[in-house]
Amino acid sequence: MNALAPNTPAPFSWHDRTVLVTGAEGFIGSTLVDLLLERGAKVRAFVHYKPYGDKGHLAHLAGDPHVELVAGDVRDAGRVMDAVDGCDTVFHLAALIGIPYSYDSPGAYVQTNVVGTENIAEACRRHSVRRLVHTSTSEVYGTALTVPISESHPLQPQSPYSASKIGADMTVLSHWHAFELPVTVVRPFNTYGPRQSARAVIPTILAQLHSGAREIKLGSLSPTRDFTYVTDTARGFLAMAEAERALGQVVNLGVGREISIGDLAQELIAASGRDAVVVADPARMRPAGSEVERLLSDNSLARELSGWVPEVSLREGLKLTSAWVAANLHLFAADRYQV
Repeated sequence: MNALAPNTPAPFSWHDRTVLVTGAEGFIGSTLVDLLLERGAKVRAFVHYKPYGDKGHLAHLAGDPHVELVAGDVRDAGRVMDAVDGCDTVFHLAALIGIPYSYDSPGAYVQTNVVGTENIAEACRRHSVRRLVHTSTSEVYGTALTVPISESHPLQPQSPYSASKIGADMTVLSHWHAFELPVTVVRPFNTYGPRQSARAVIPTILAQLHSGAREIKLGSLSPTRDFTYVTDTARGFLAMAEAERALGQVVNLGVGREISIGDLAQELIAASGRDAVVVADPARMRPAGSEVERLLSDNSLARELSGWVPEVSLREGLKLTSAWVAANLHLFAADRYQV
């Protein structure tokens, strides 16, 4: 018999659910939108208003009847309230990203990442959404005090960016405790892949390589990171939105393997088929007290709560990303350090 046992819940389905994705035109957001559409959801894509009408990485979905583009700003509480209305699930990815710029404009990070998140949480509460999935970052942990890093690791605000994300995380968790807002916080560890901007280390290296550079300029080469391919991260978002046991939880999404930036550069040189040497560029160095030396995830909670496991190996993911950067080199200014 195929019938479910009397107390067995039906498998979760995204079919015909209305889902809001903030930051939907971005790197992870657009990948998540694609995955939601594949699973039958109706997506309301909240994108940052641009007077010139650029749709970012959602341009390929123009005219899709299952996607509604809503332009706005998460700092605008009224616009956010309207966007959340009628949604089953909200994935909140909109944020000011990039650590170097946070040194120049820390107040902007507070306004977008903290105040914007408060607006999202309040709108979700008022409209009684089924689940809010809020995007954190492994940067909130700072340099690892113990490894692998579990969700109970102390939070260390080593940059204005990470401080703003800690504030955002605490904002949504306070709504869970005070108002029983159904929220899950996901902490991706260094997501990479197609569509990522030059602000991140992997596309920075690949853009230089595919532009013919014989010297690859980087900041510090010794820090280690735990890199997760973007489709694995997006699947993790969906898994946490589906899992009842993830309510009120903070959950790491990482592979559980680390690699130094120096060794990563060598892997990227091999993946690109180019020939180059790596040199340290002082202009790309973080302030000494702000450098996060080591990030390595403990993803056991994600596995326990939902069965999520990463599927794409680093070597395979780097080859896929290299091919995308080579085909989209016009998007990168390889000769200029982009904060």
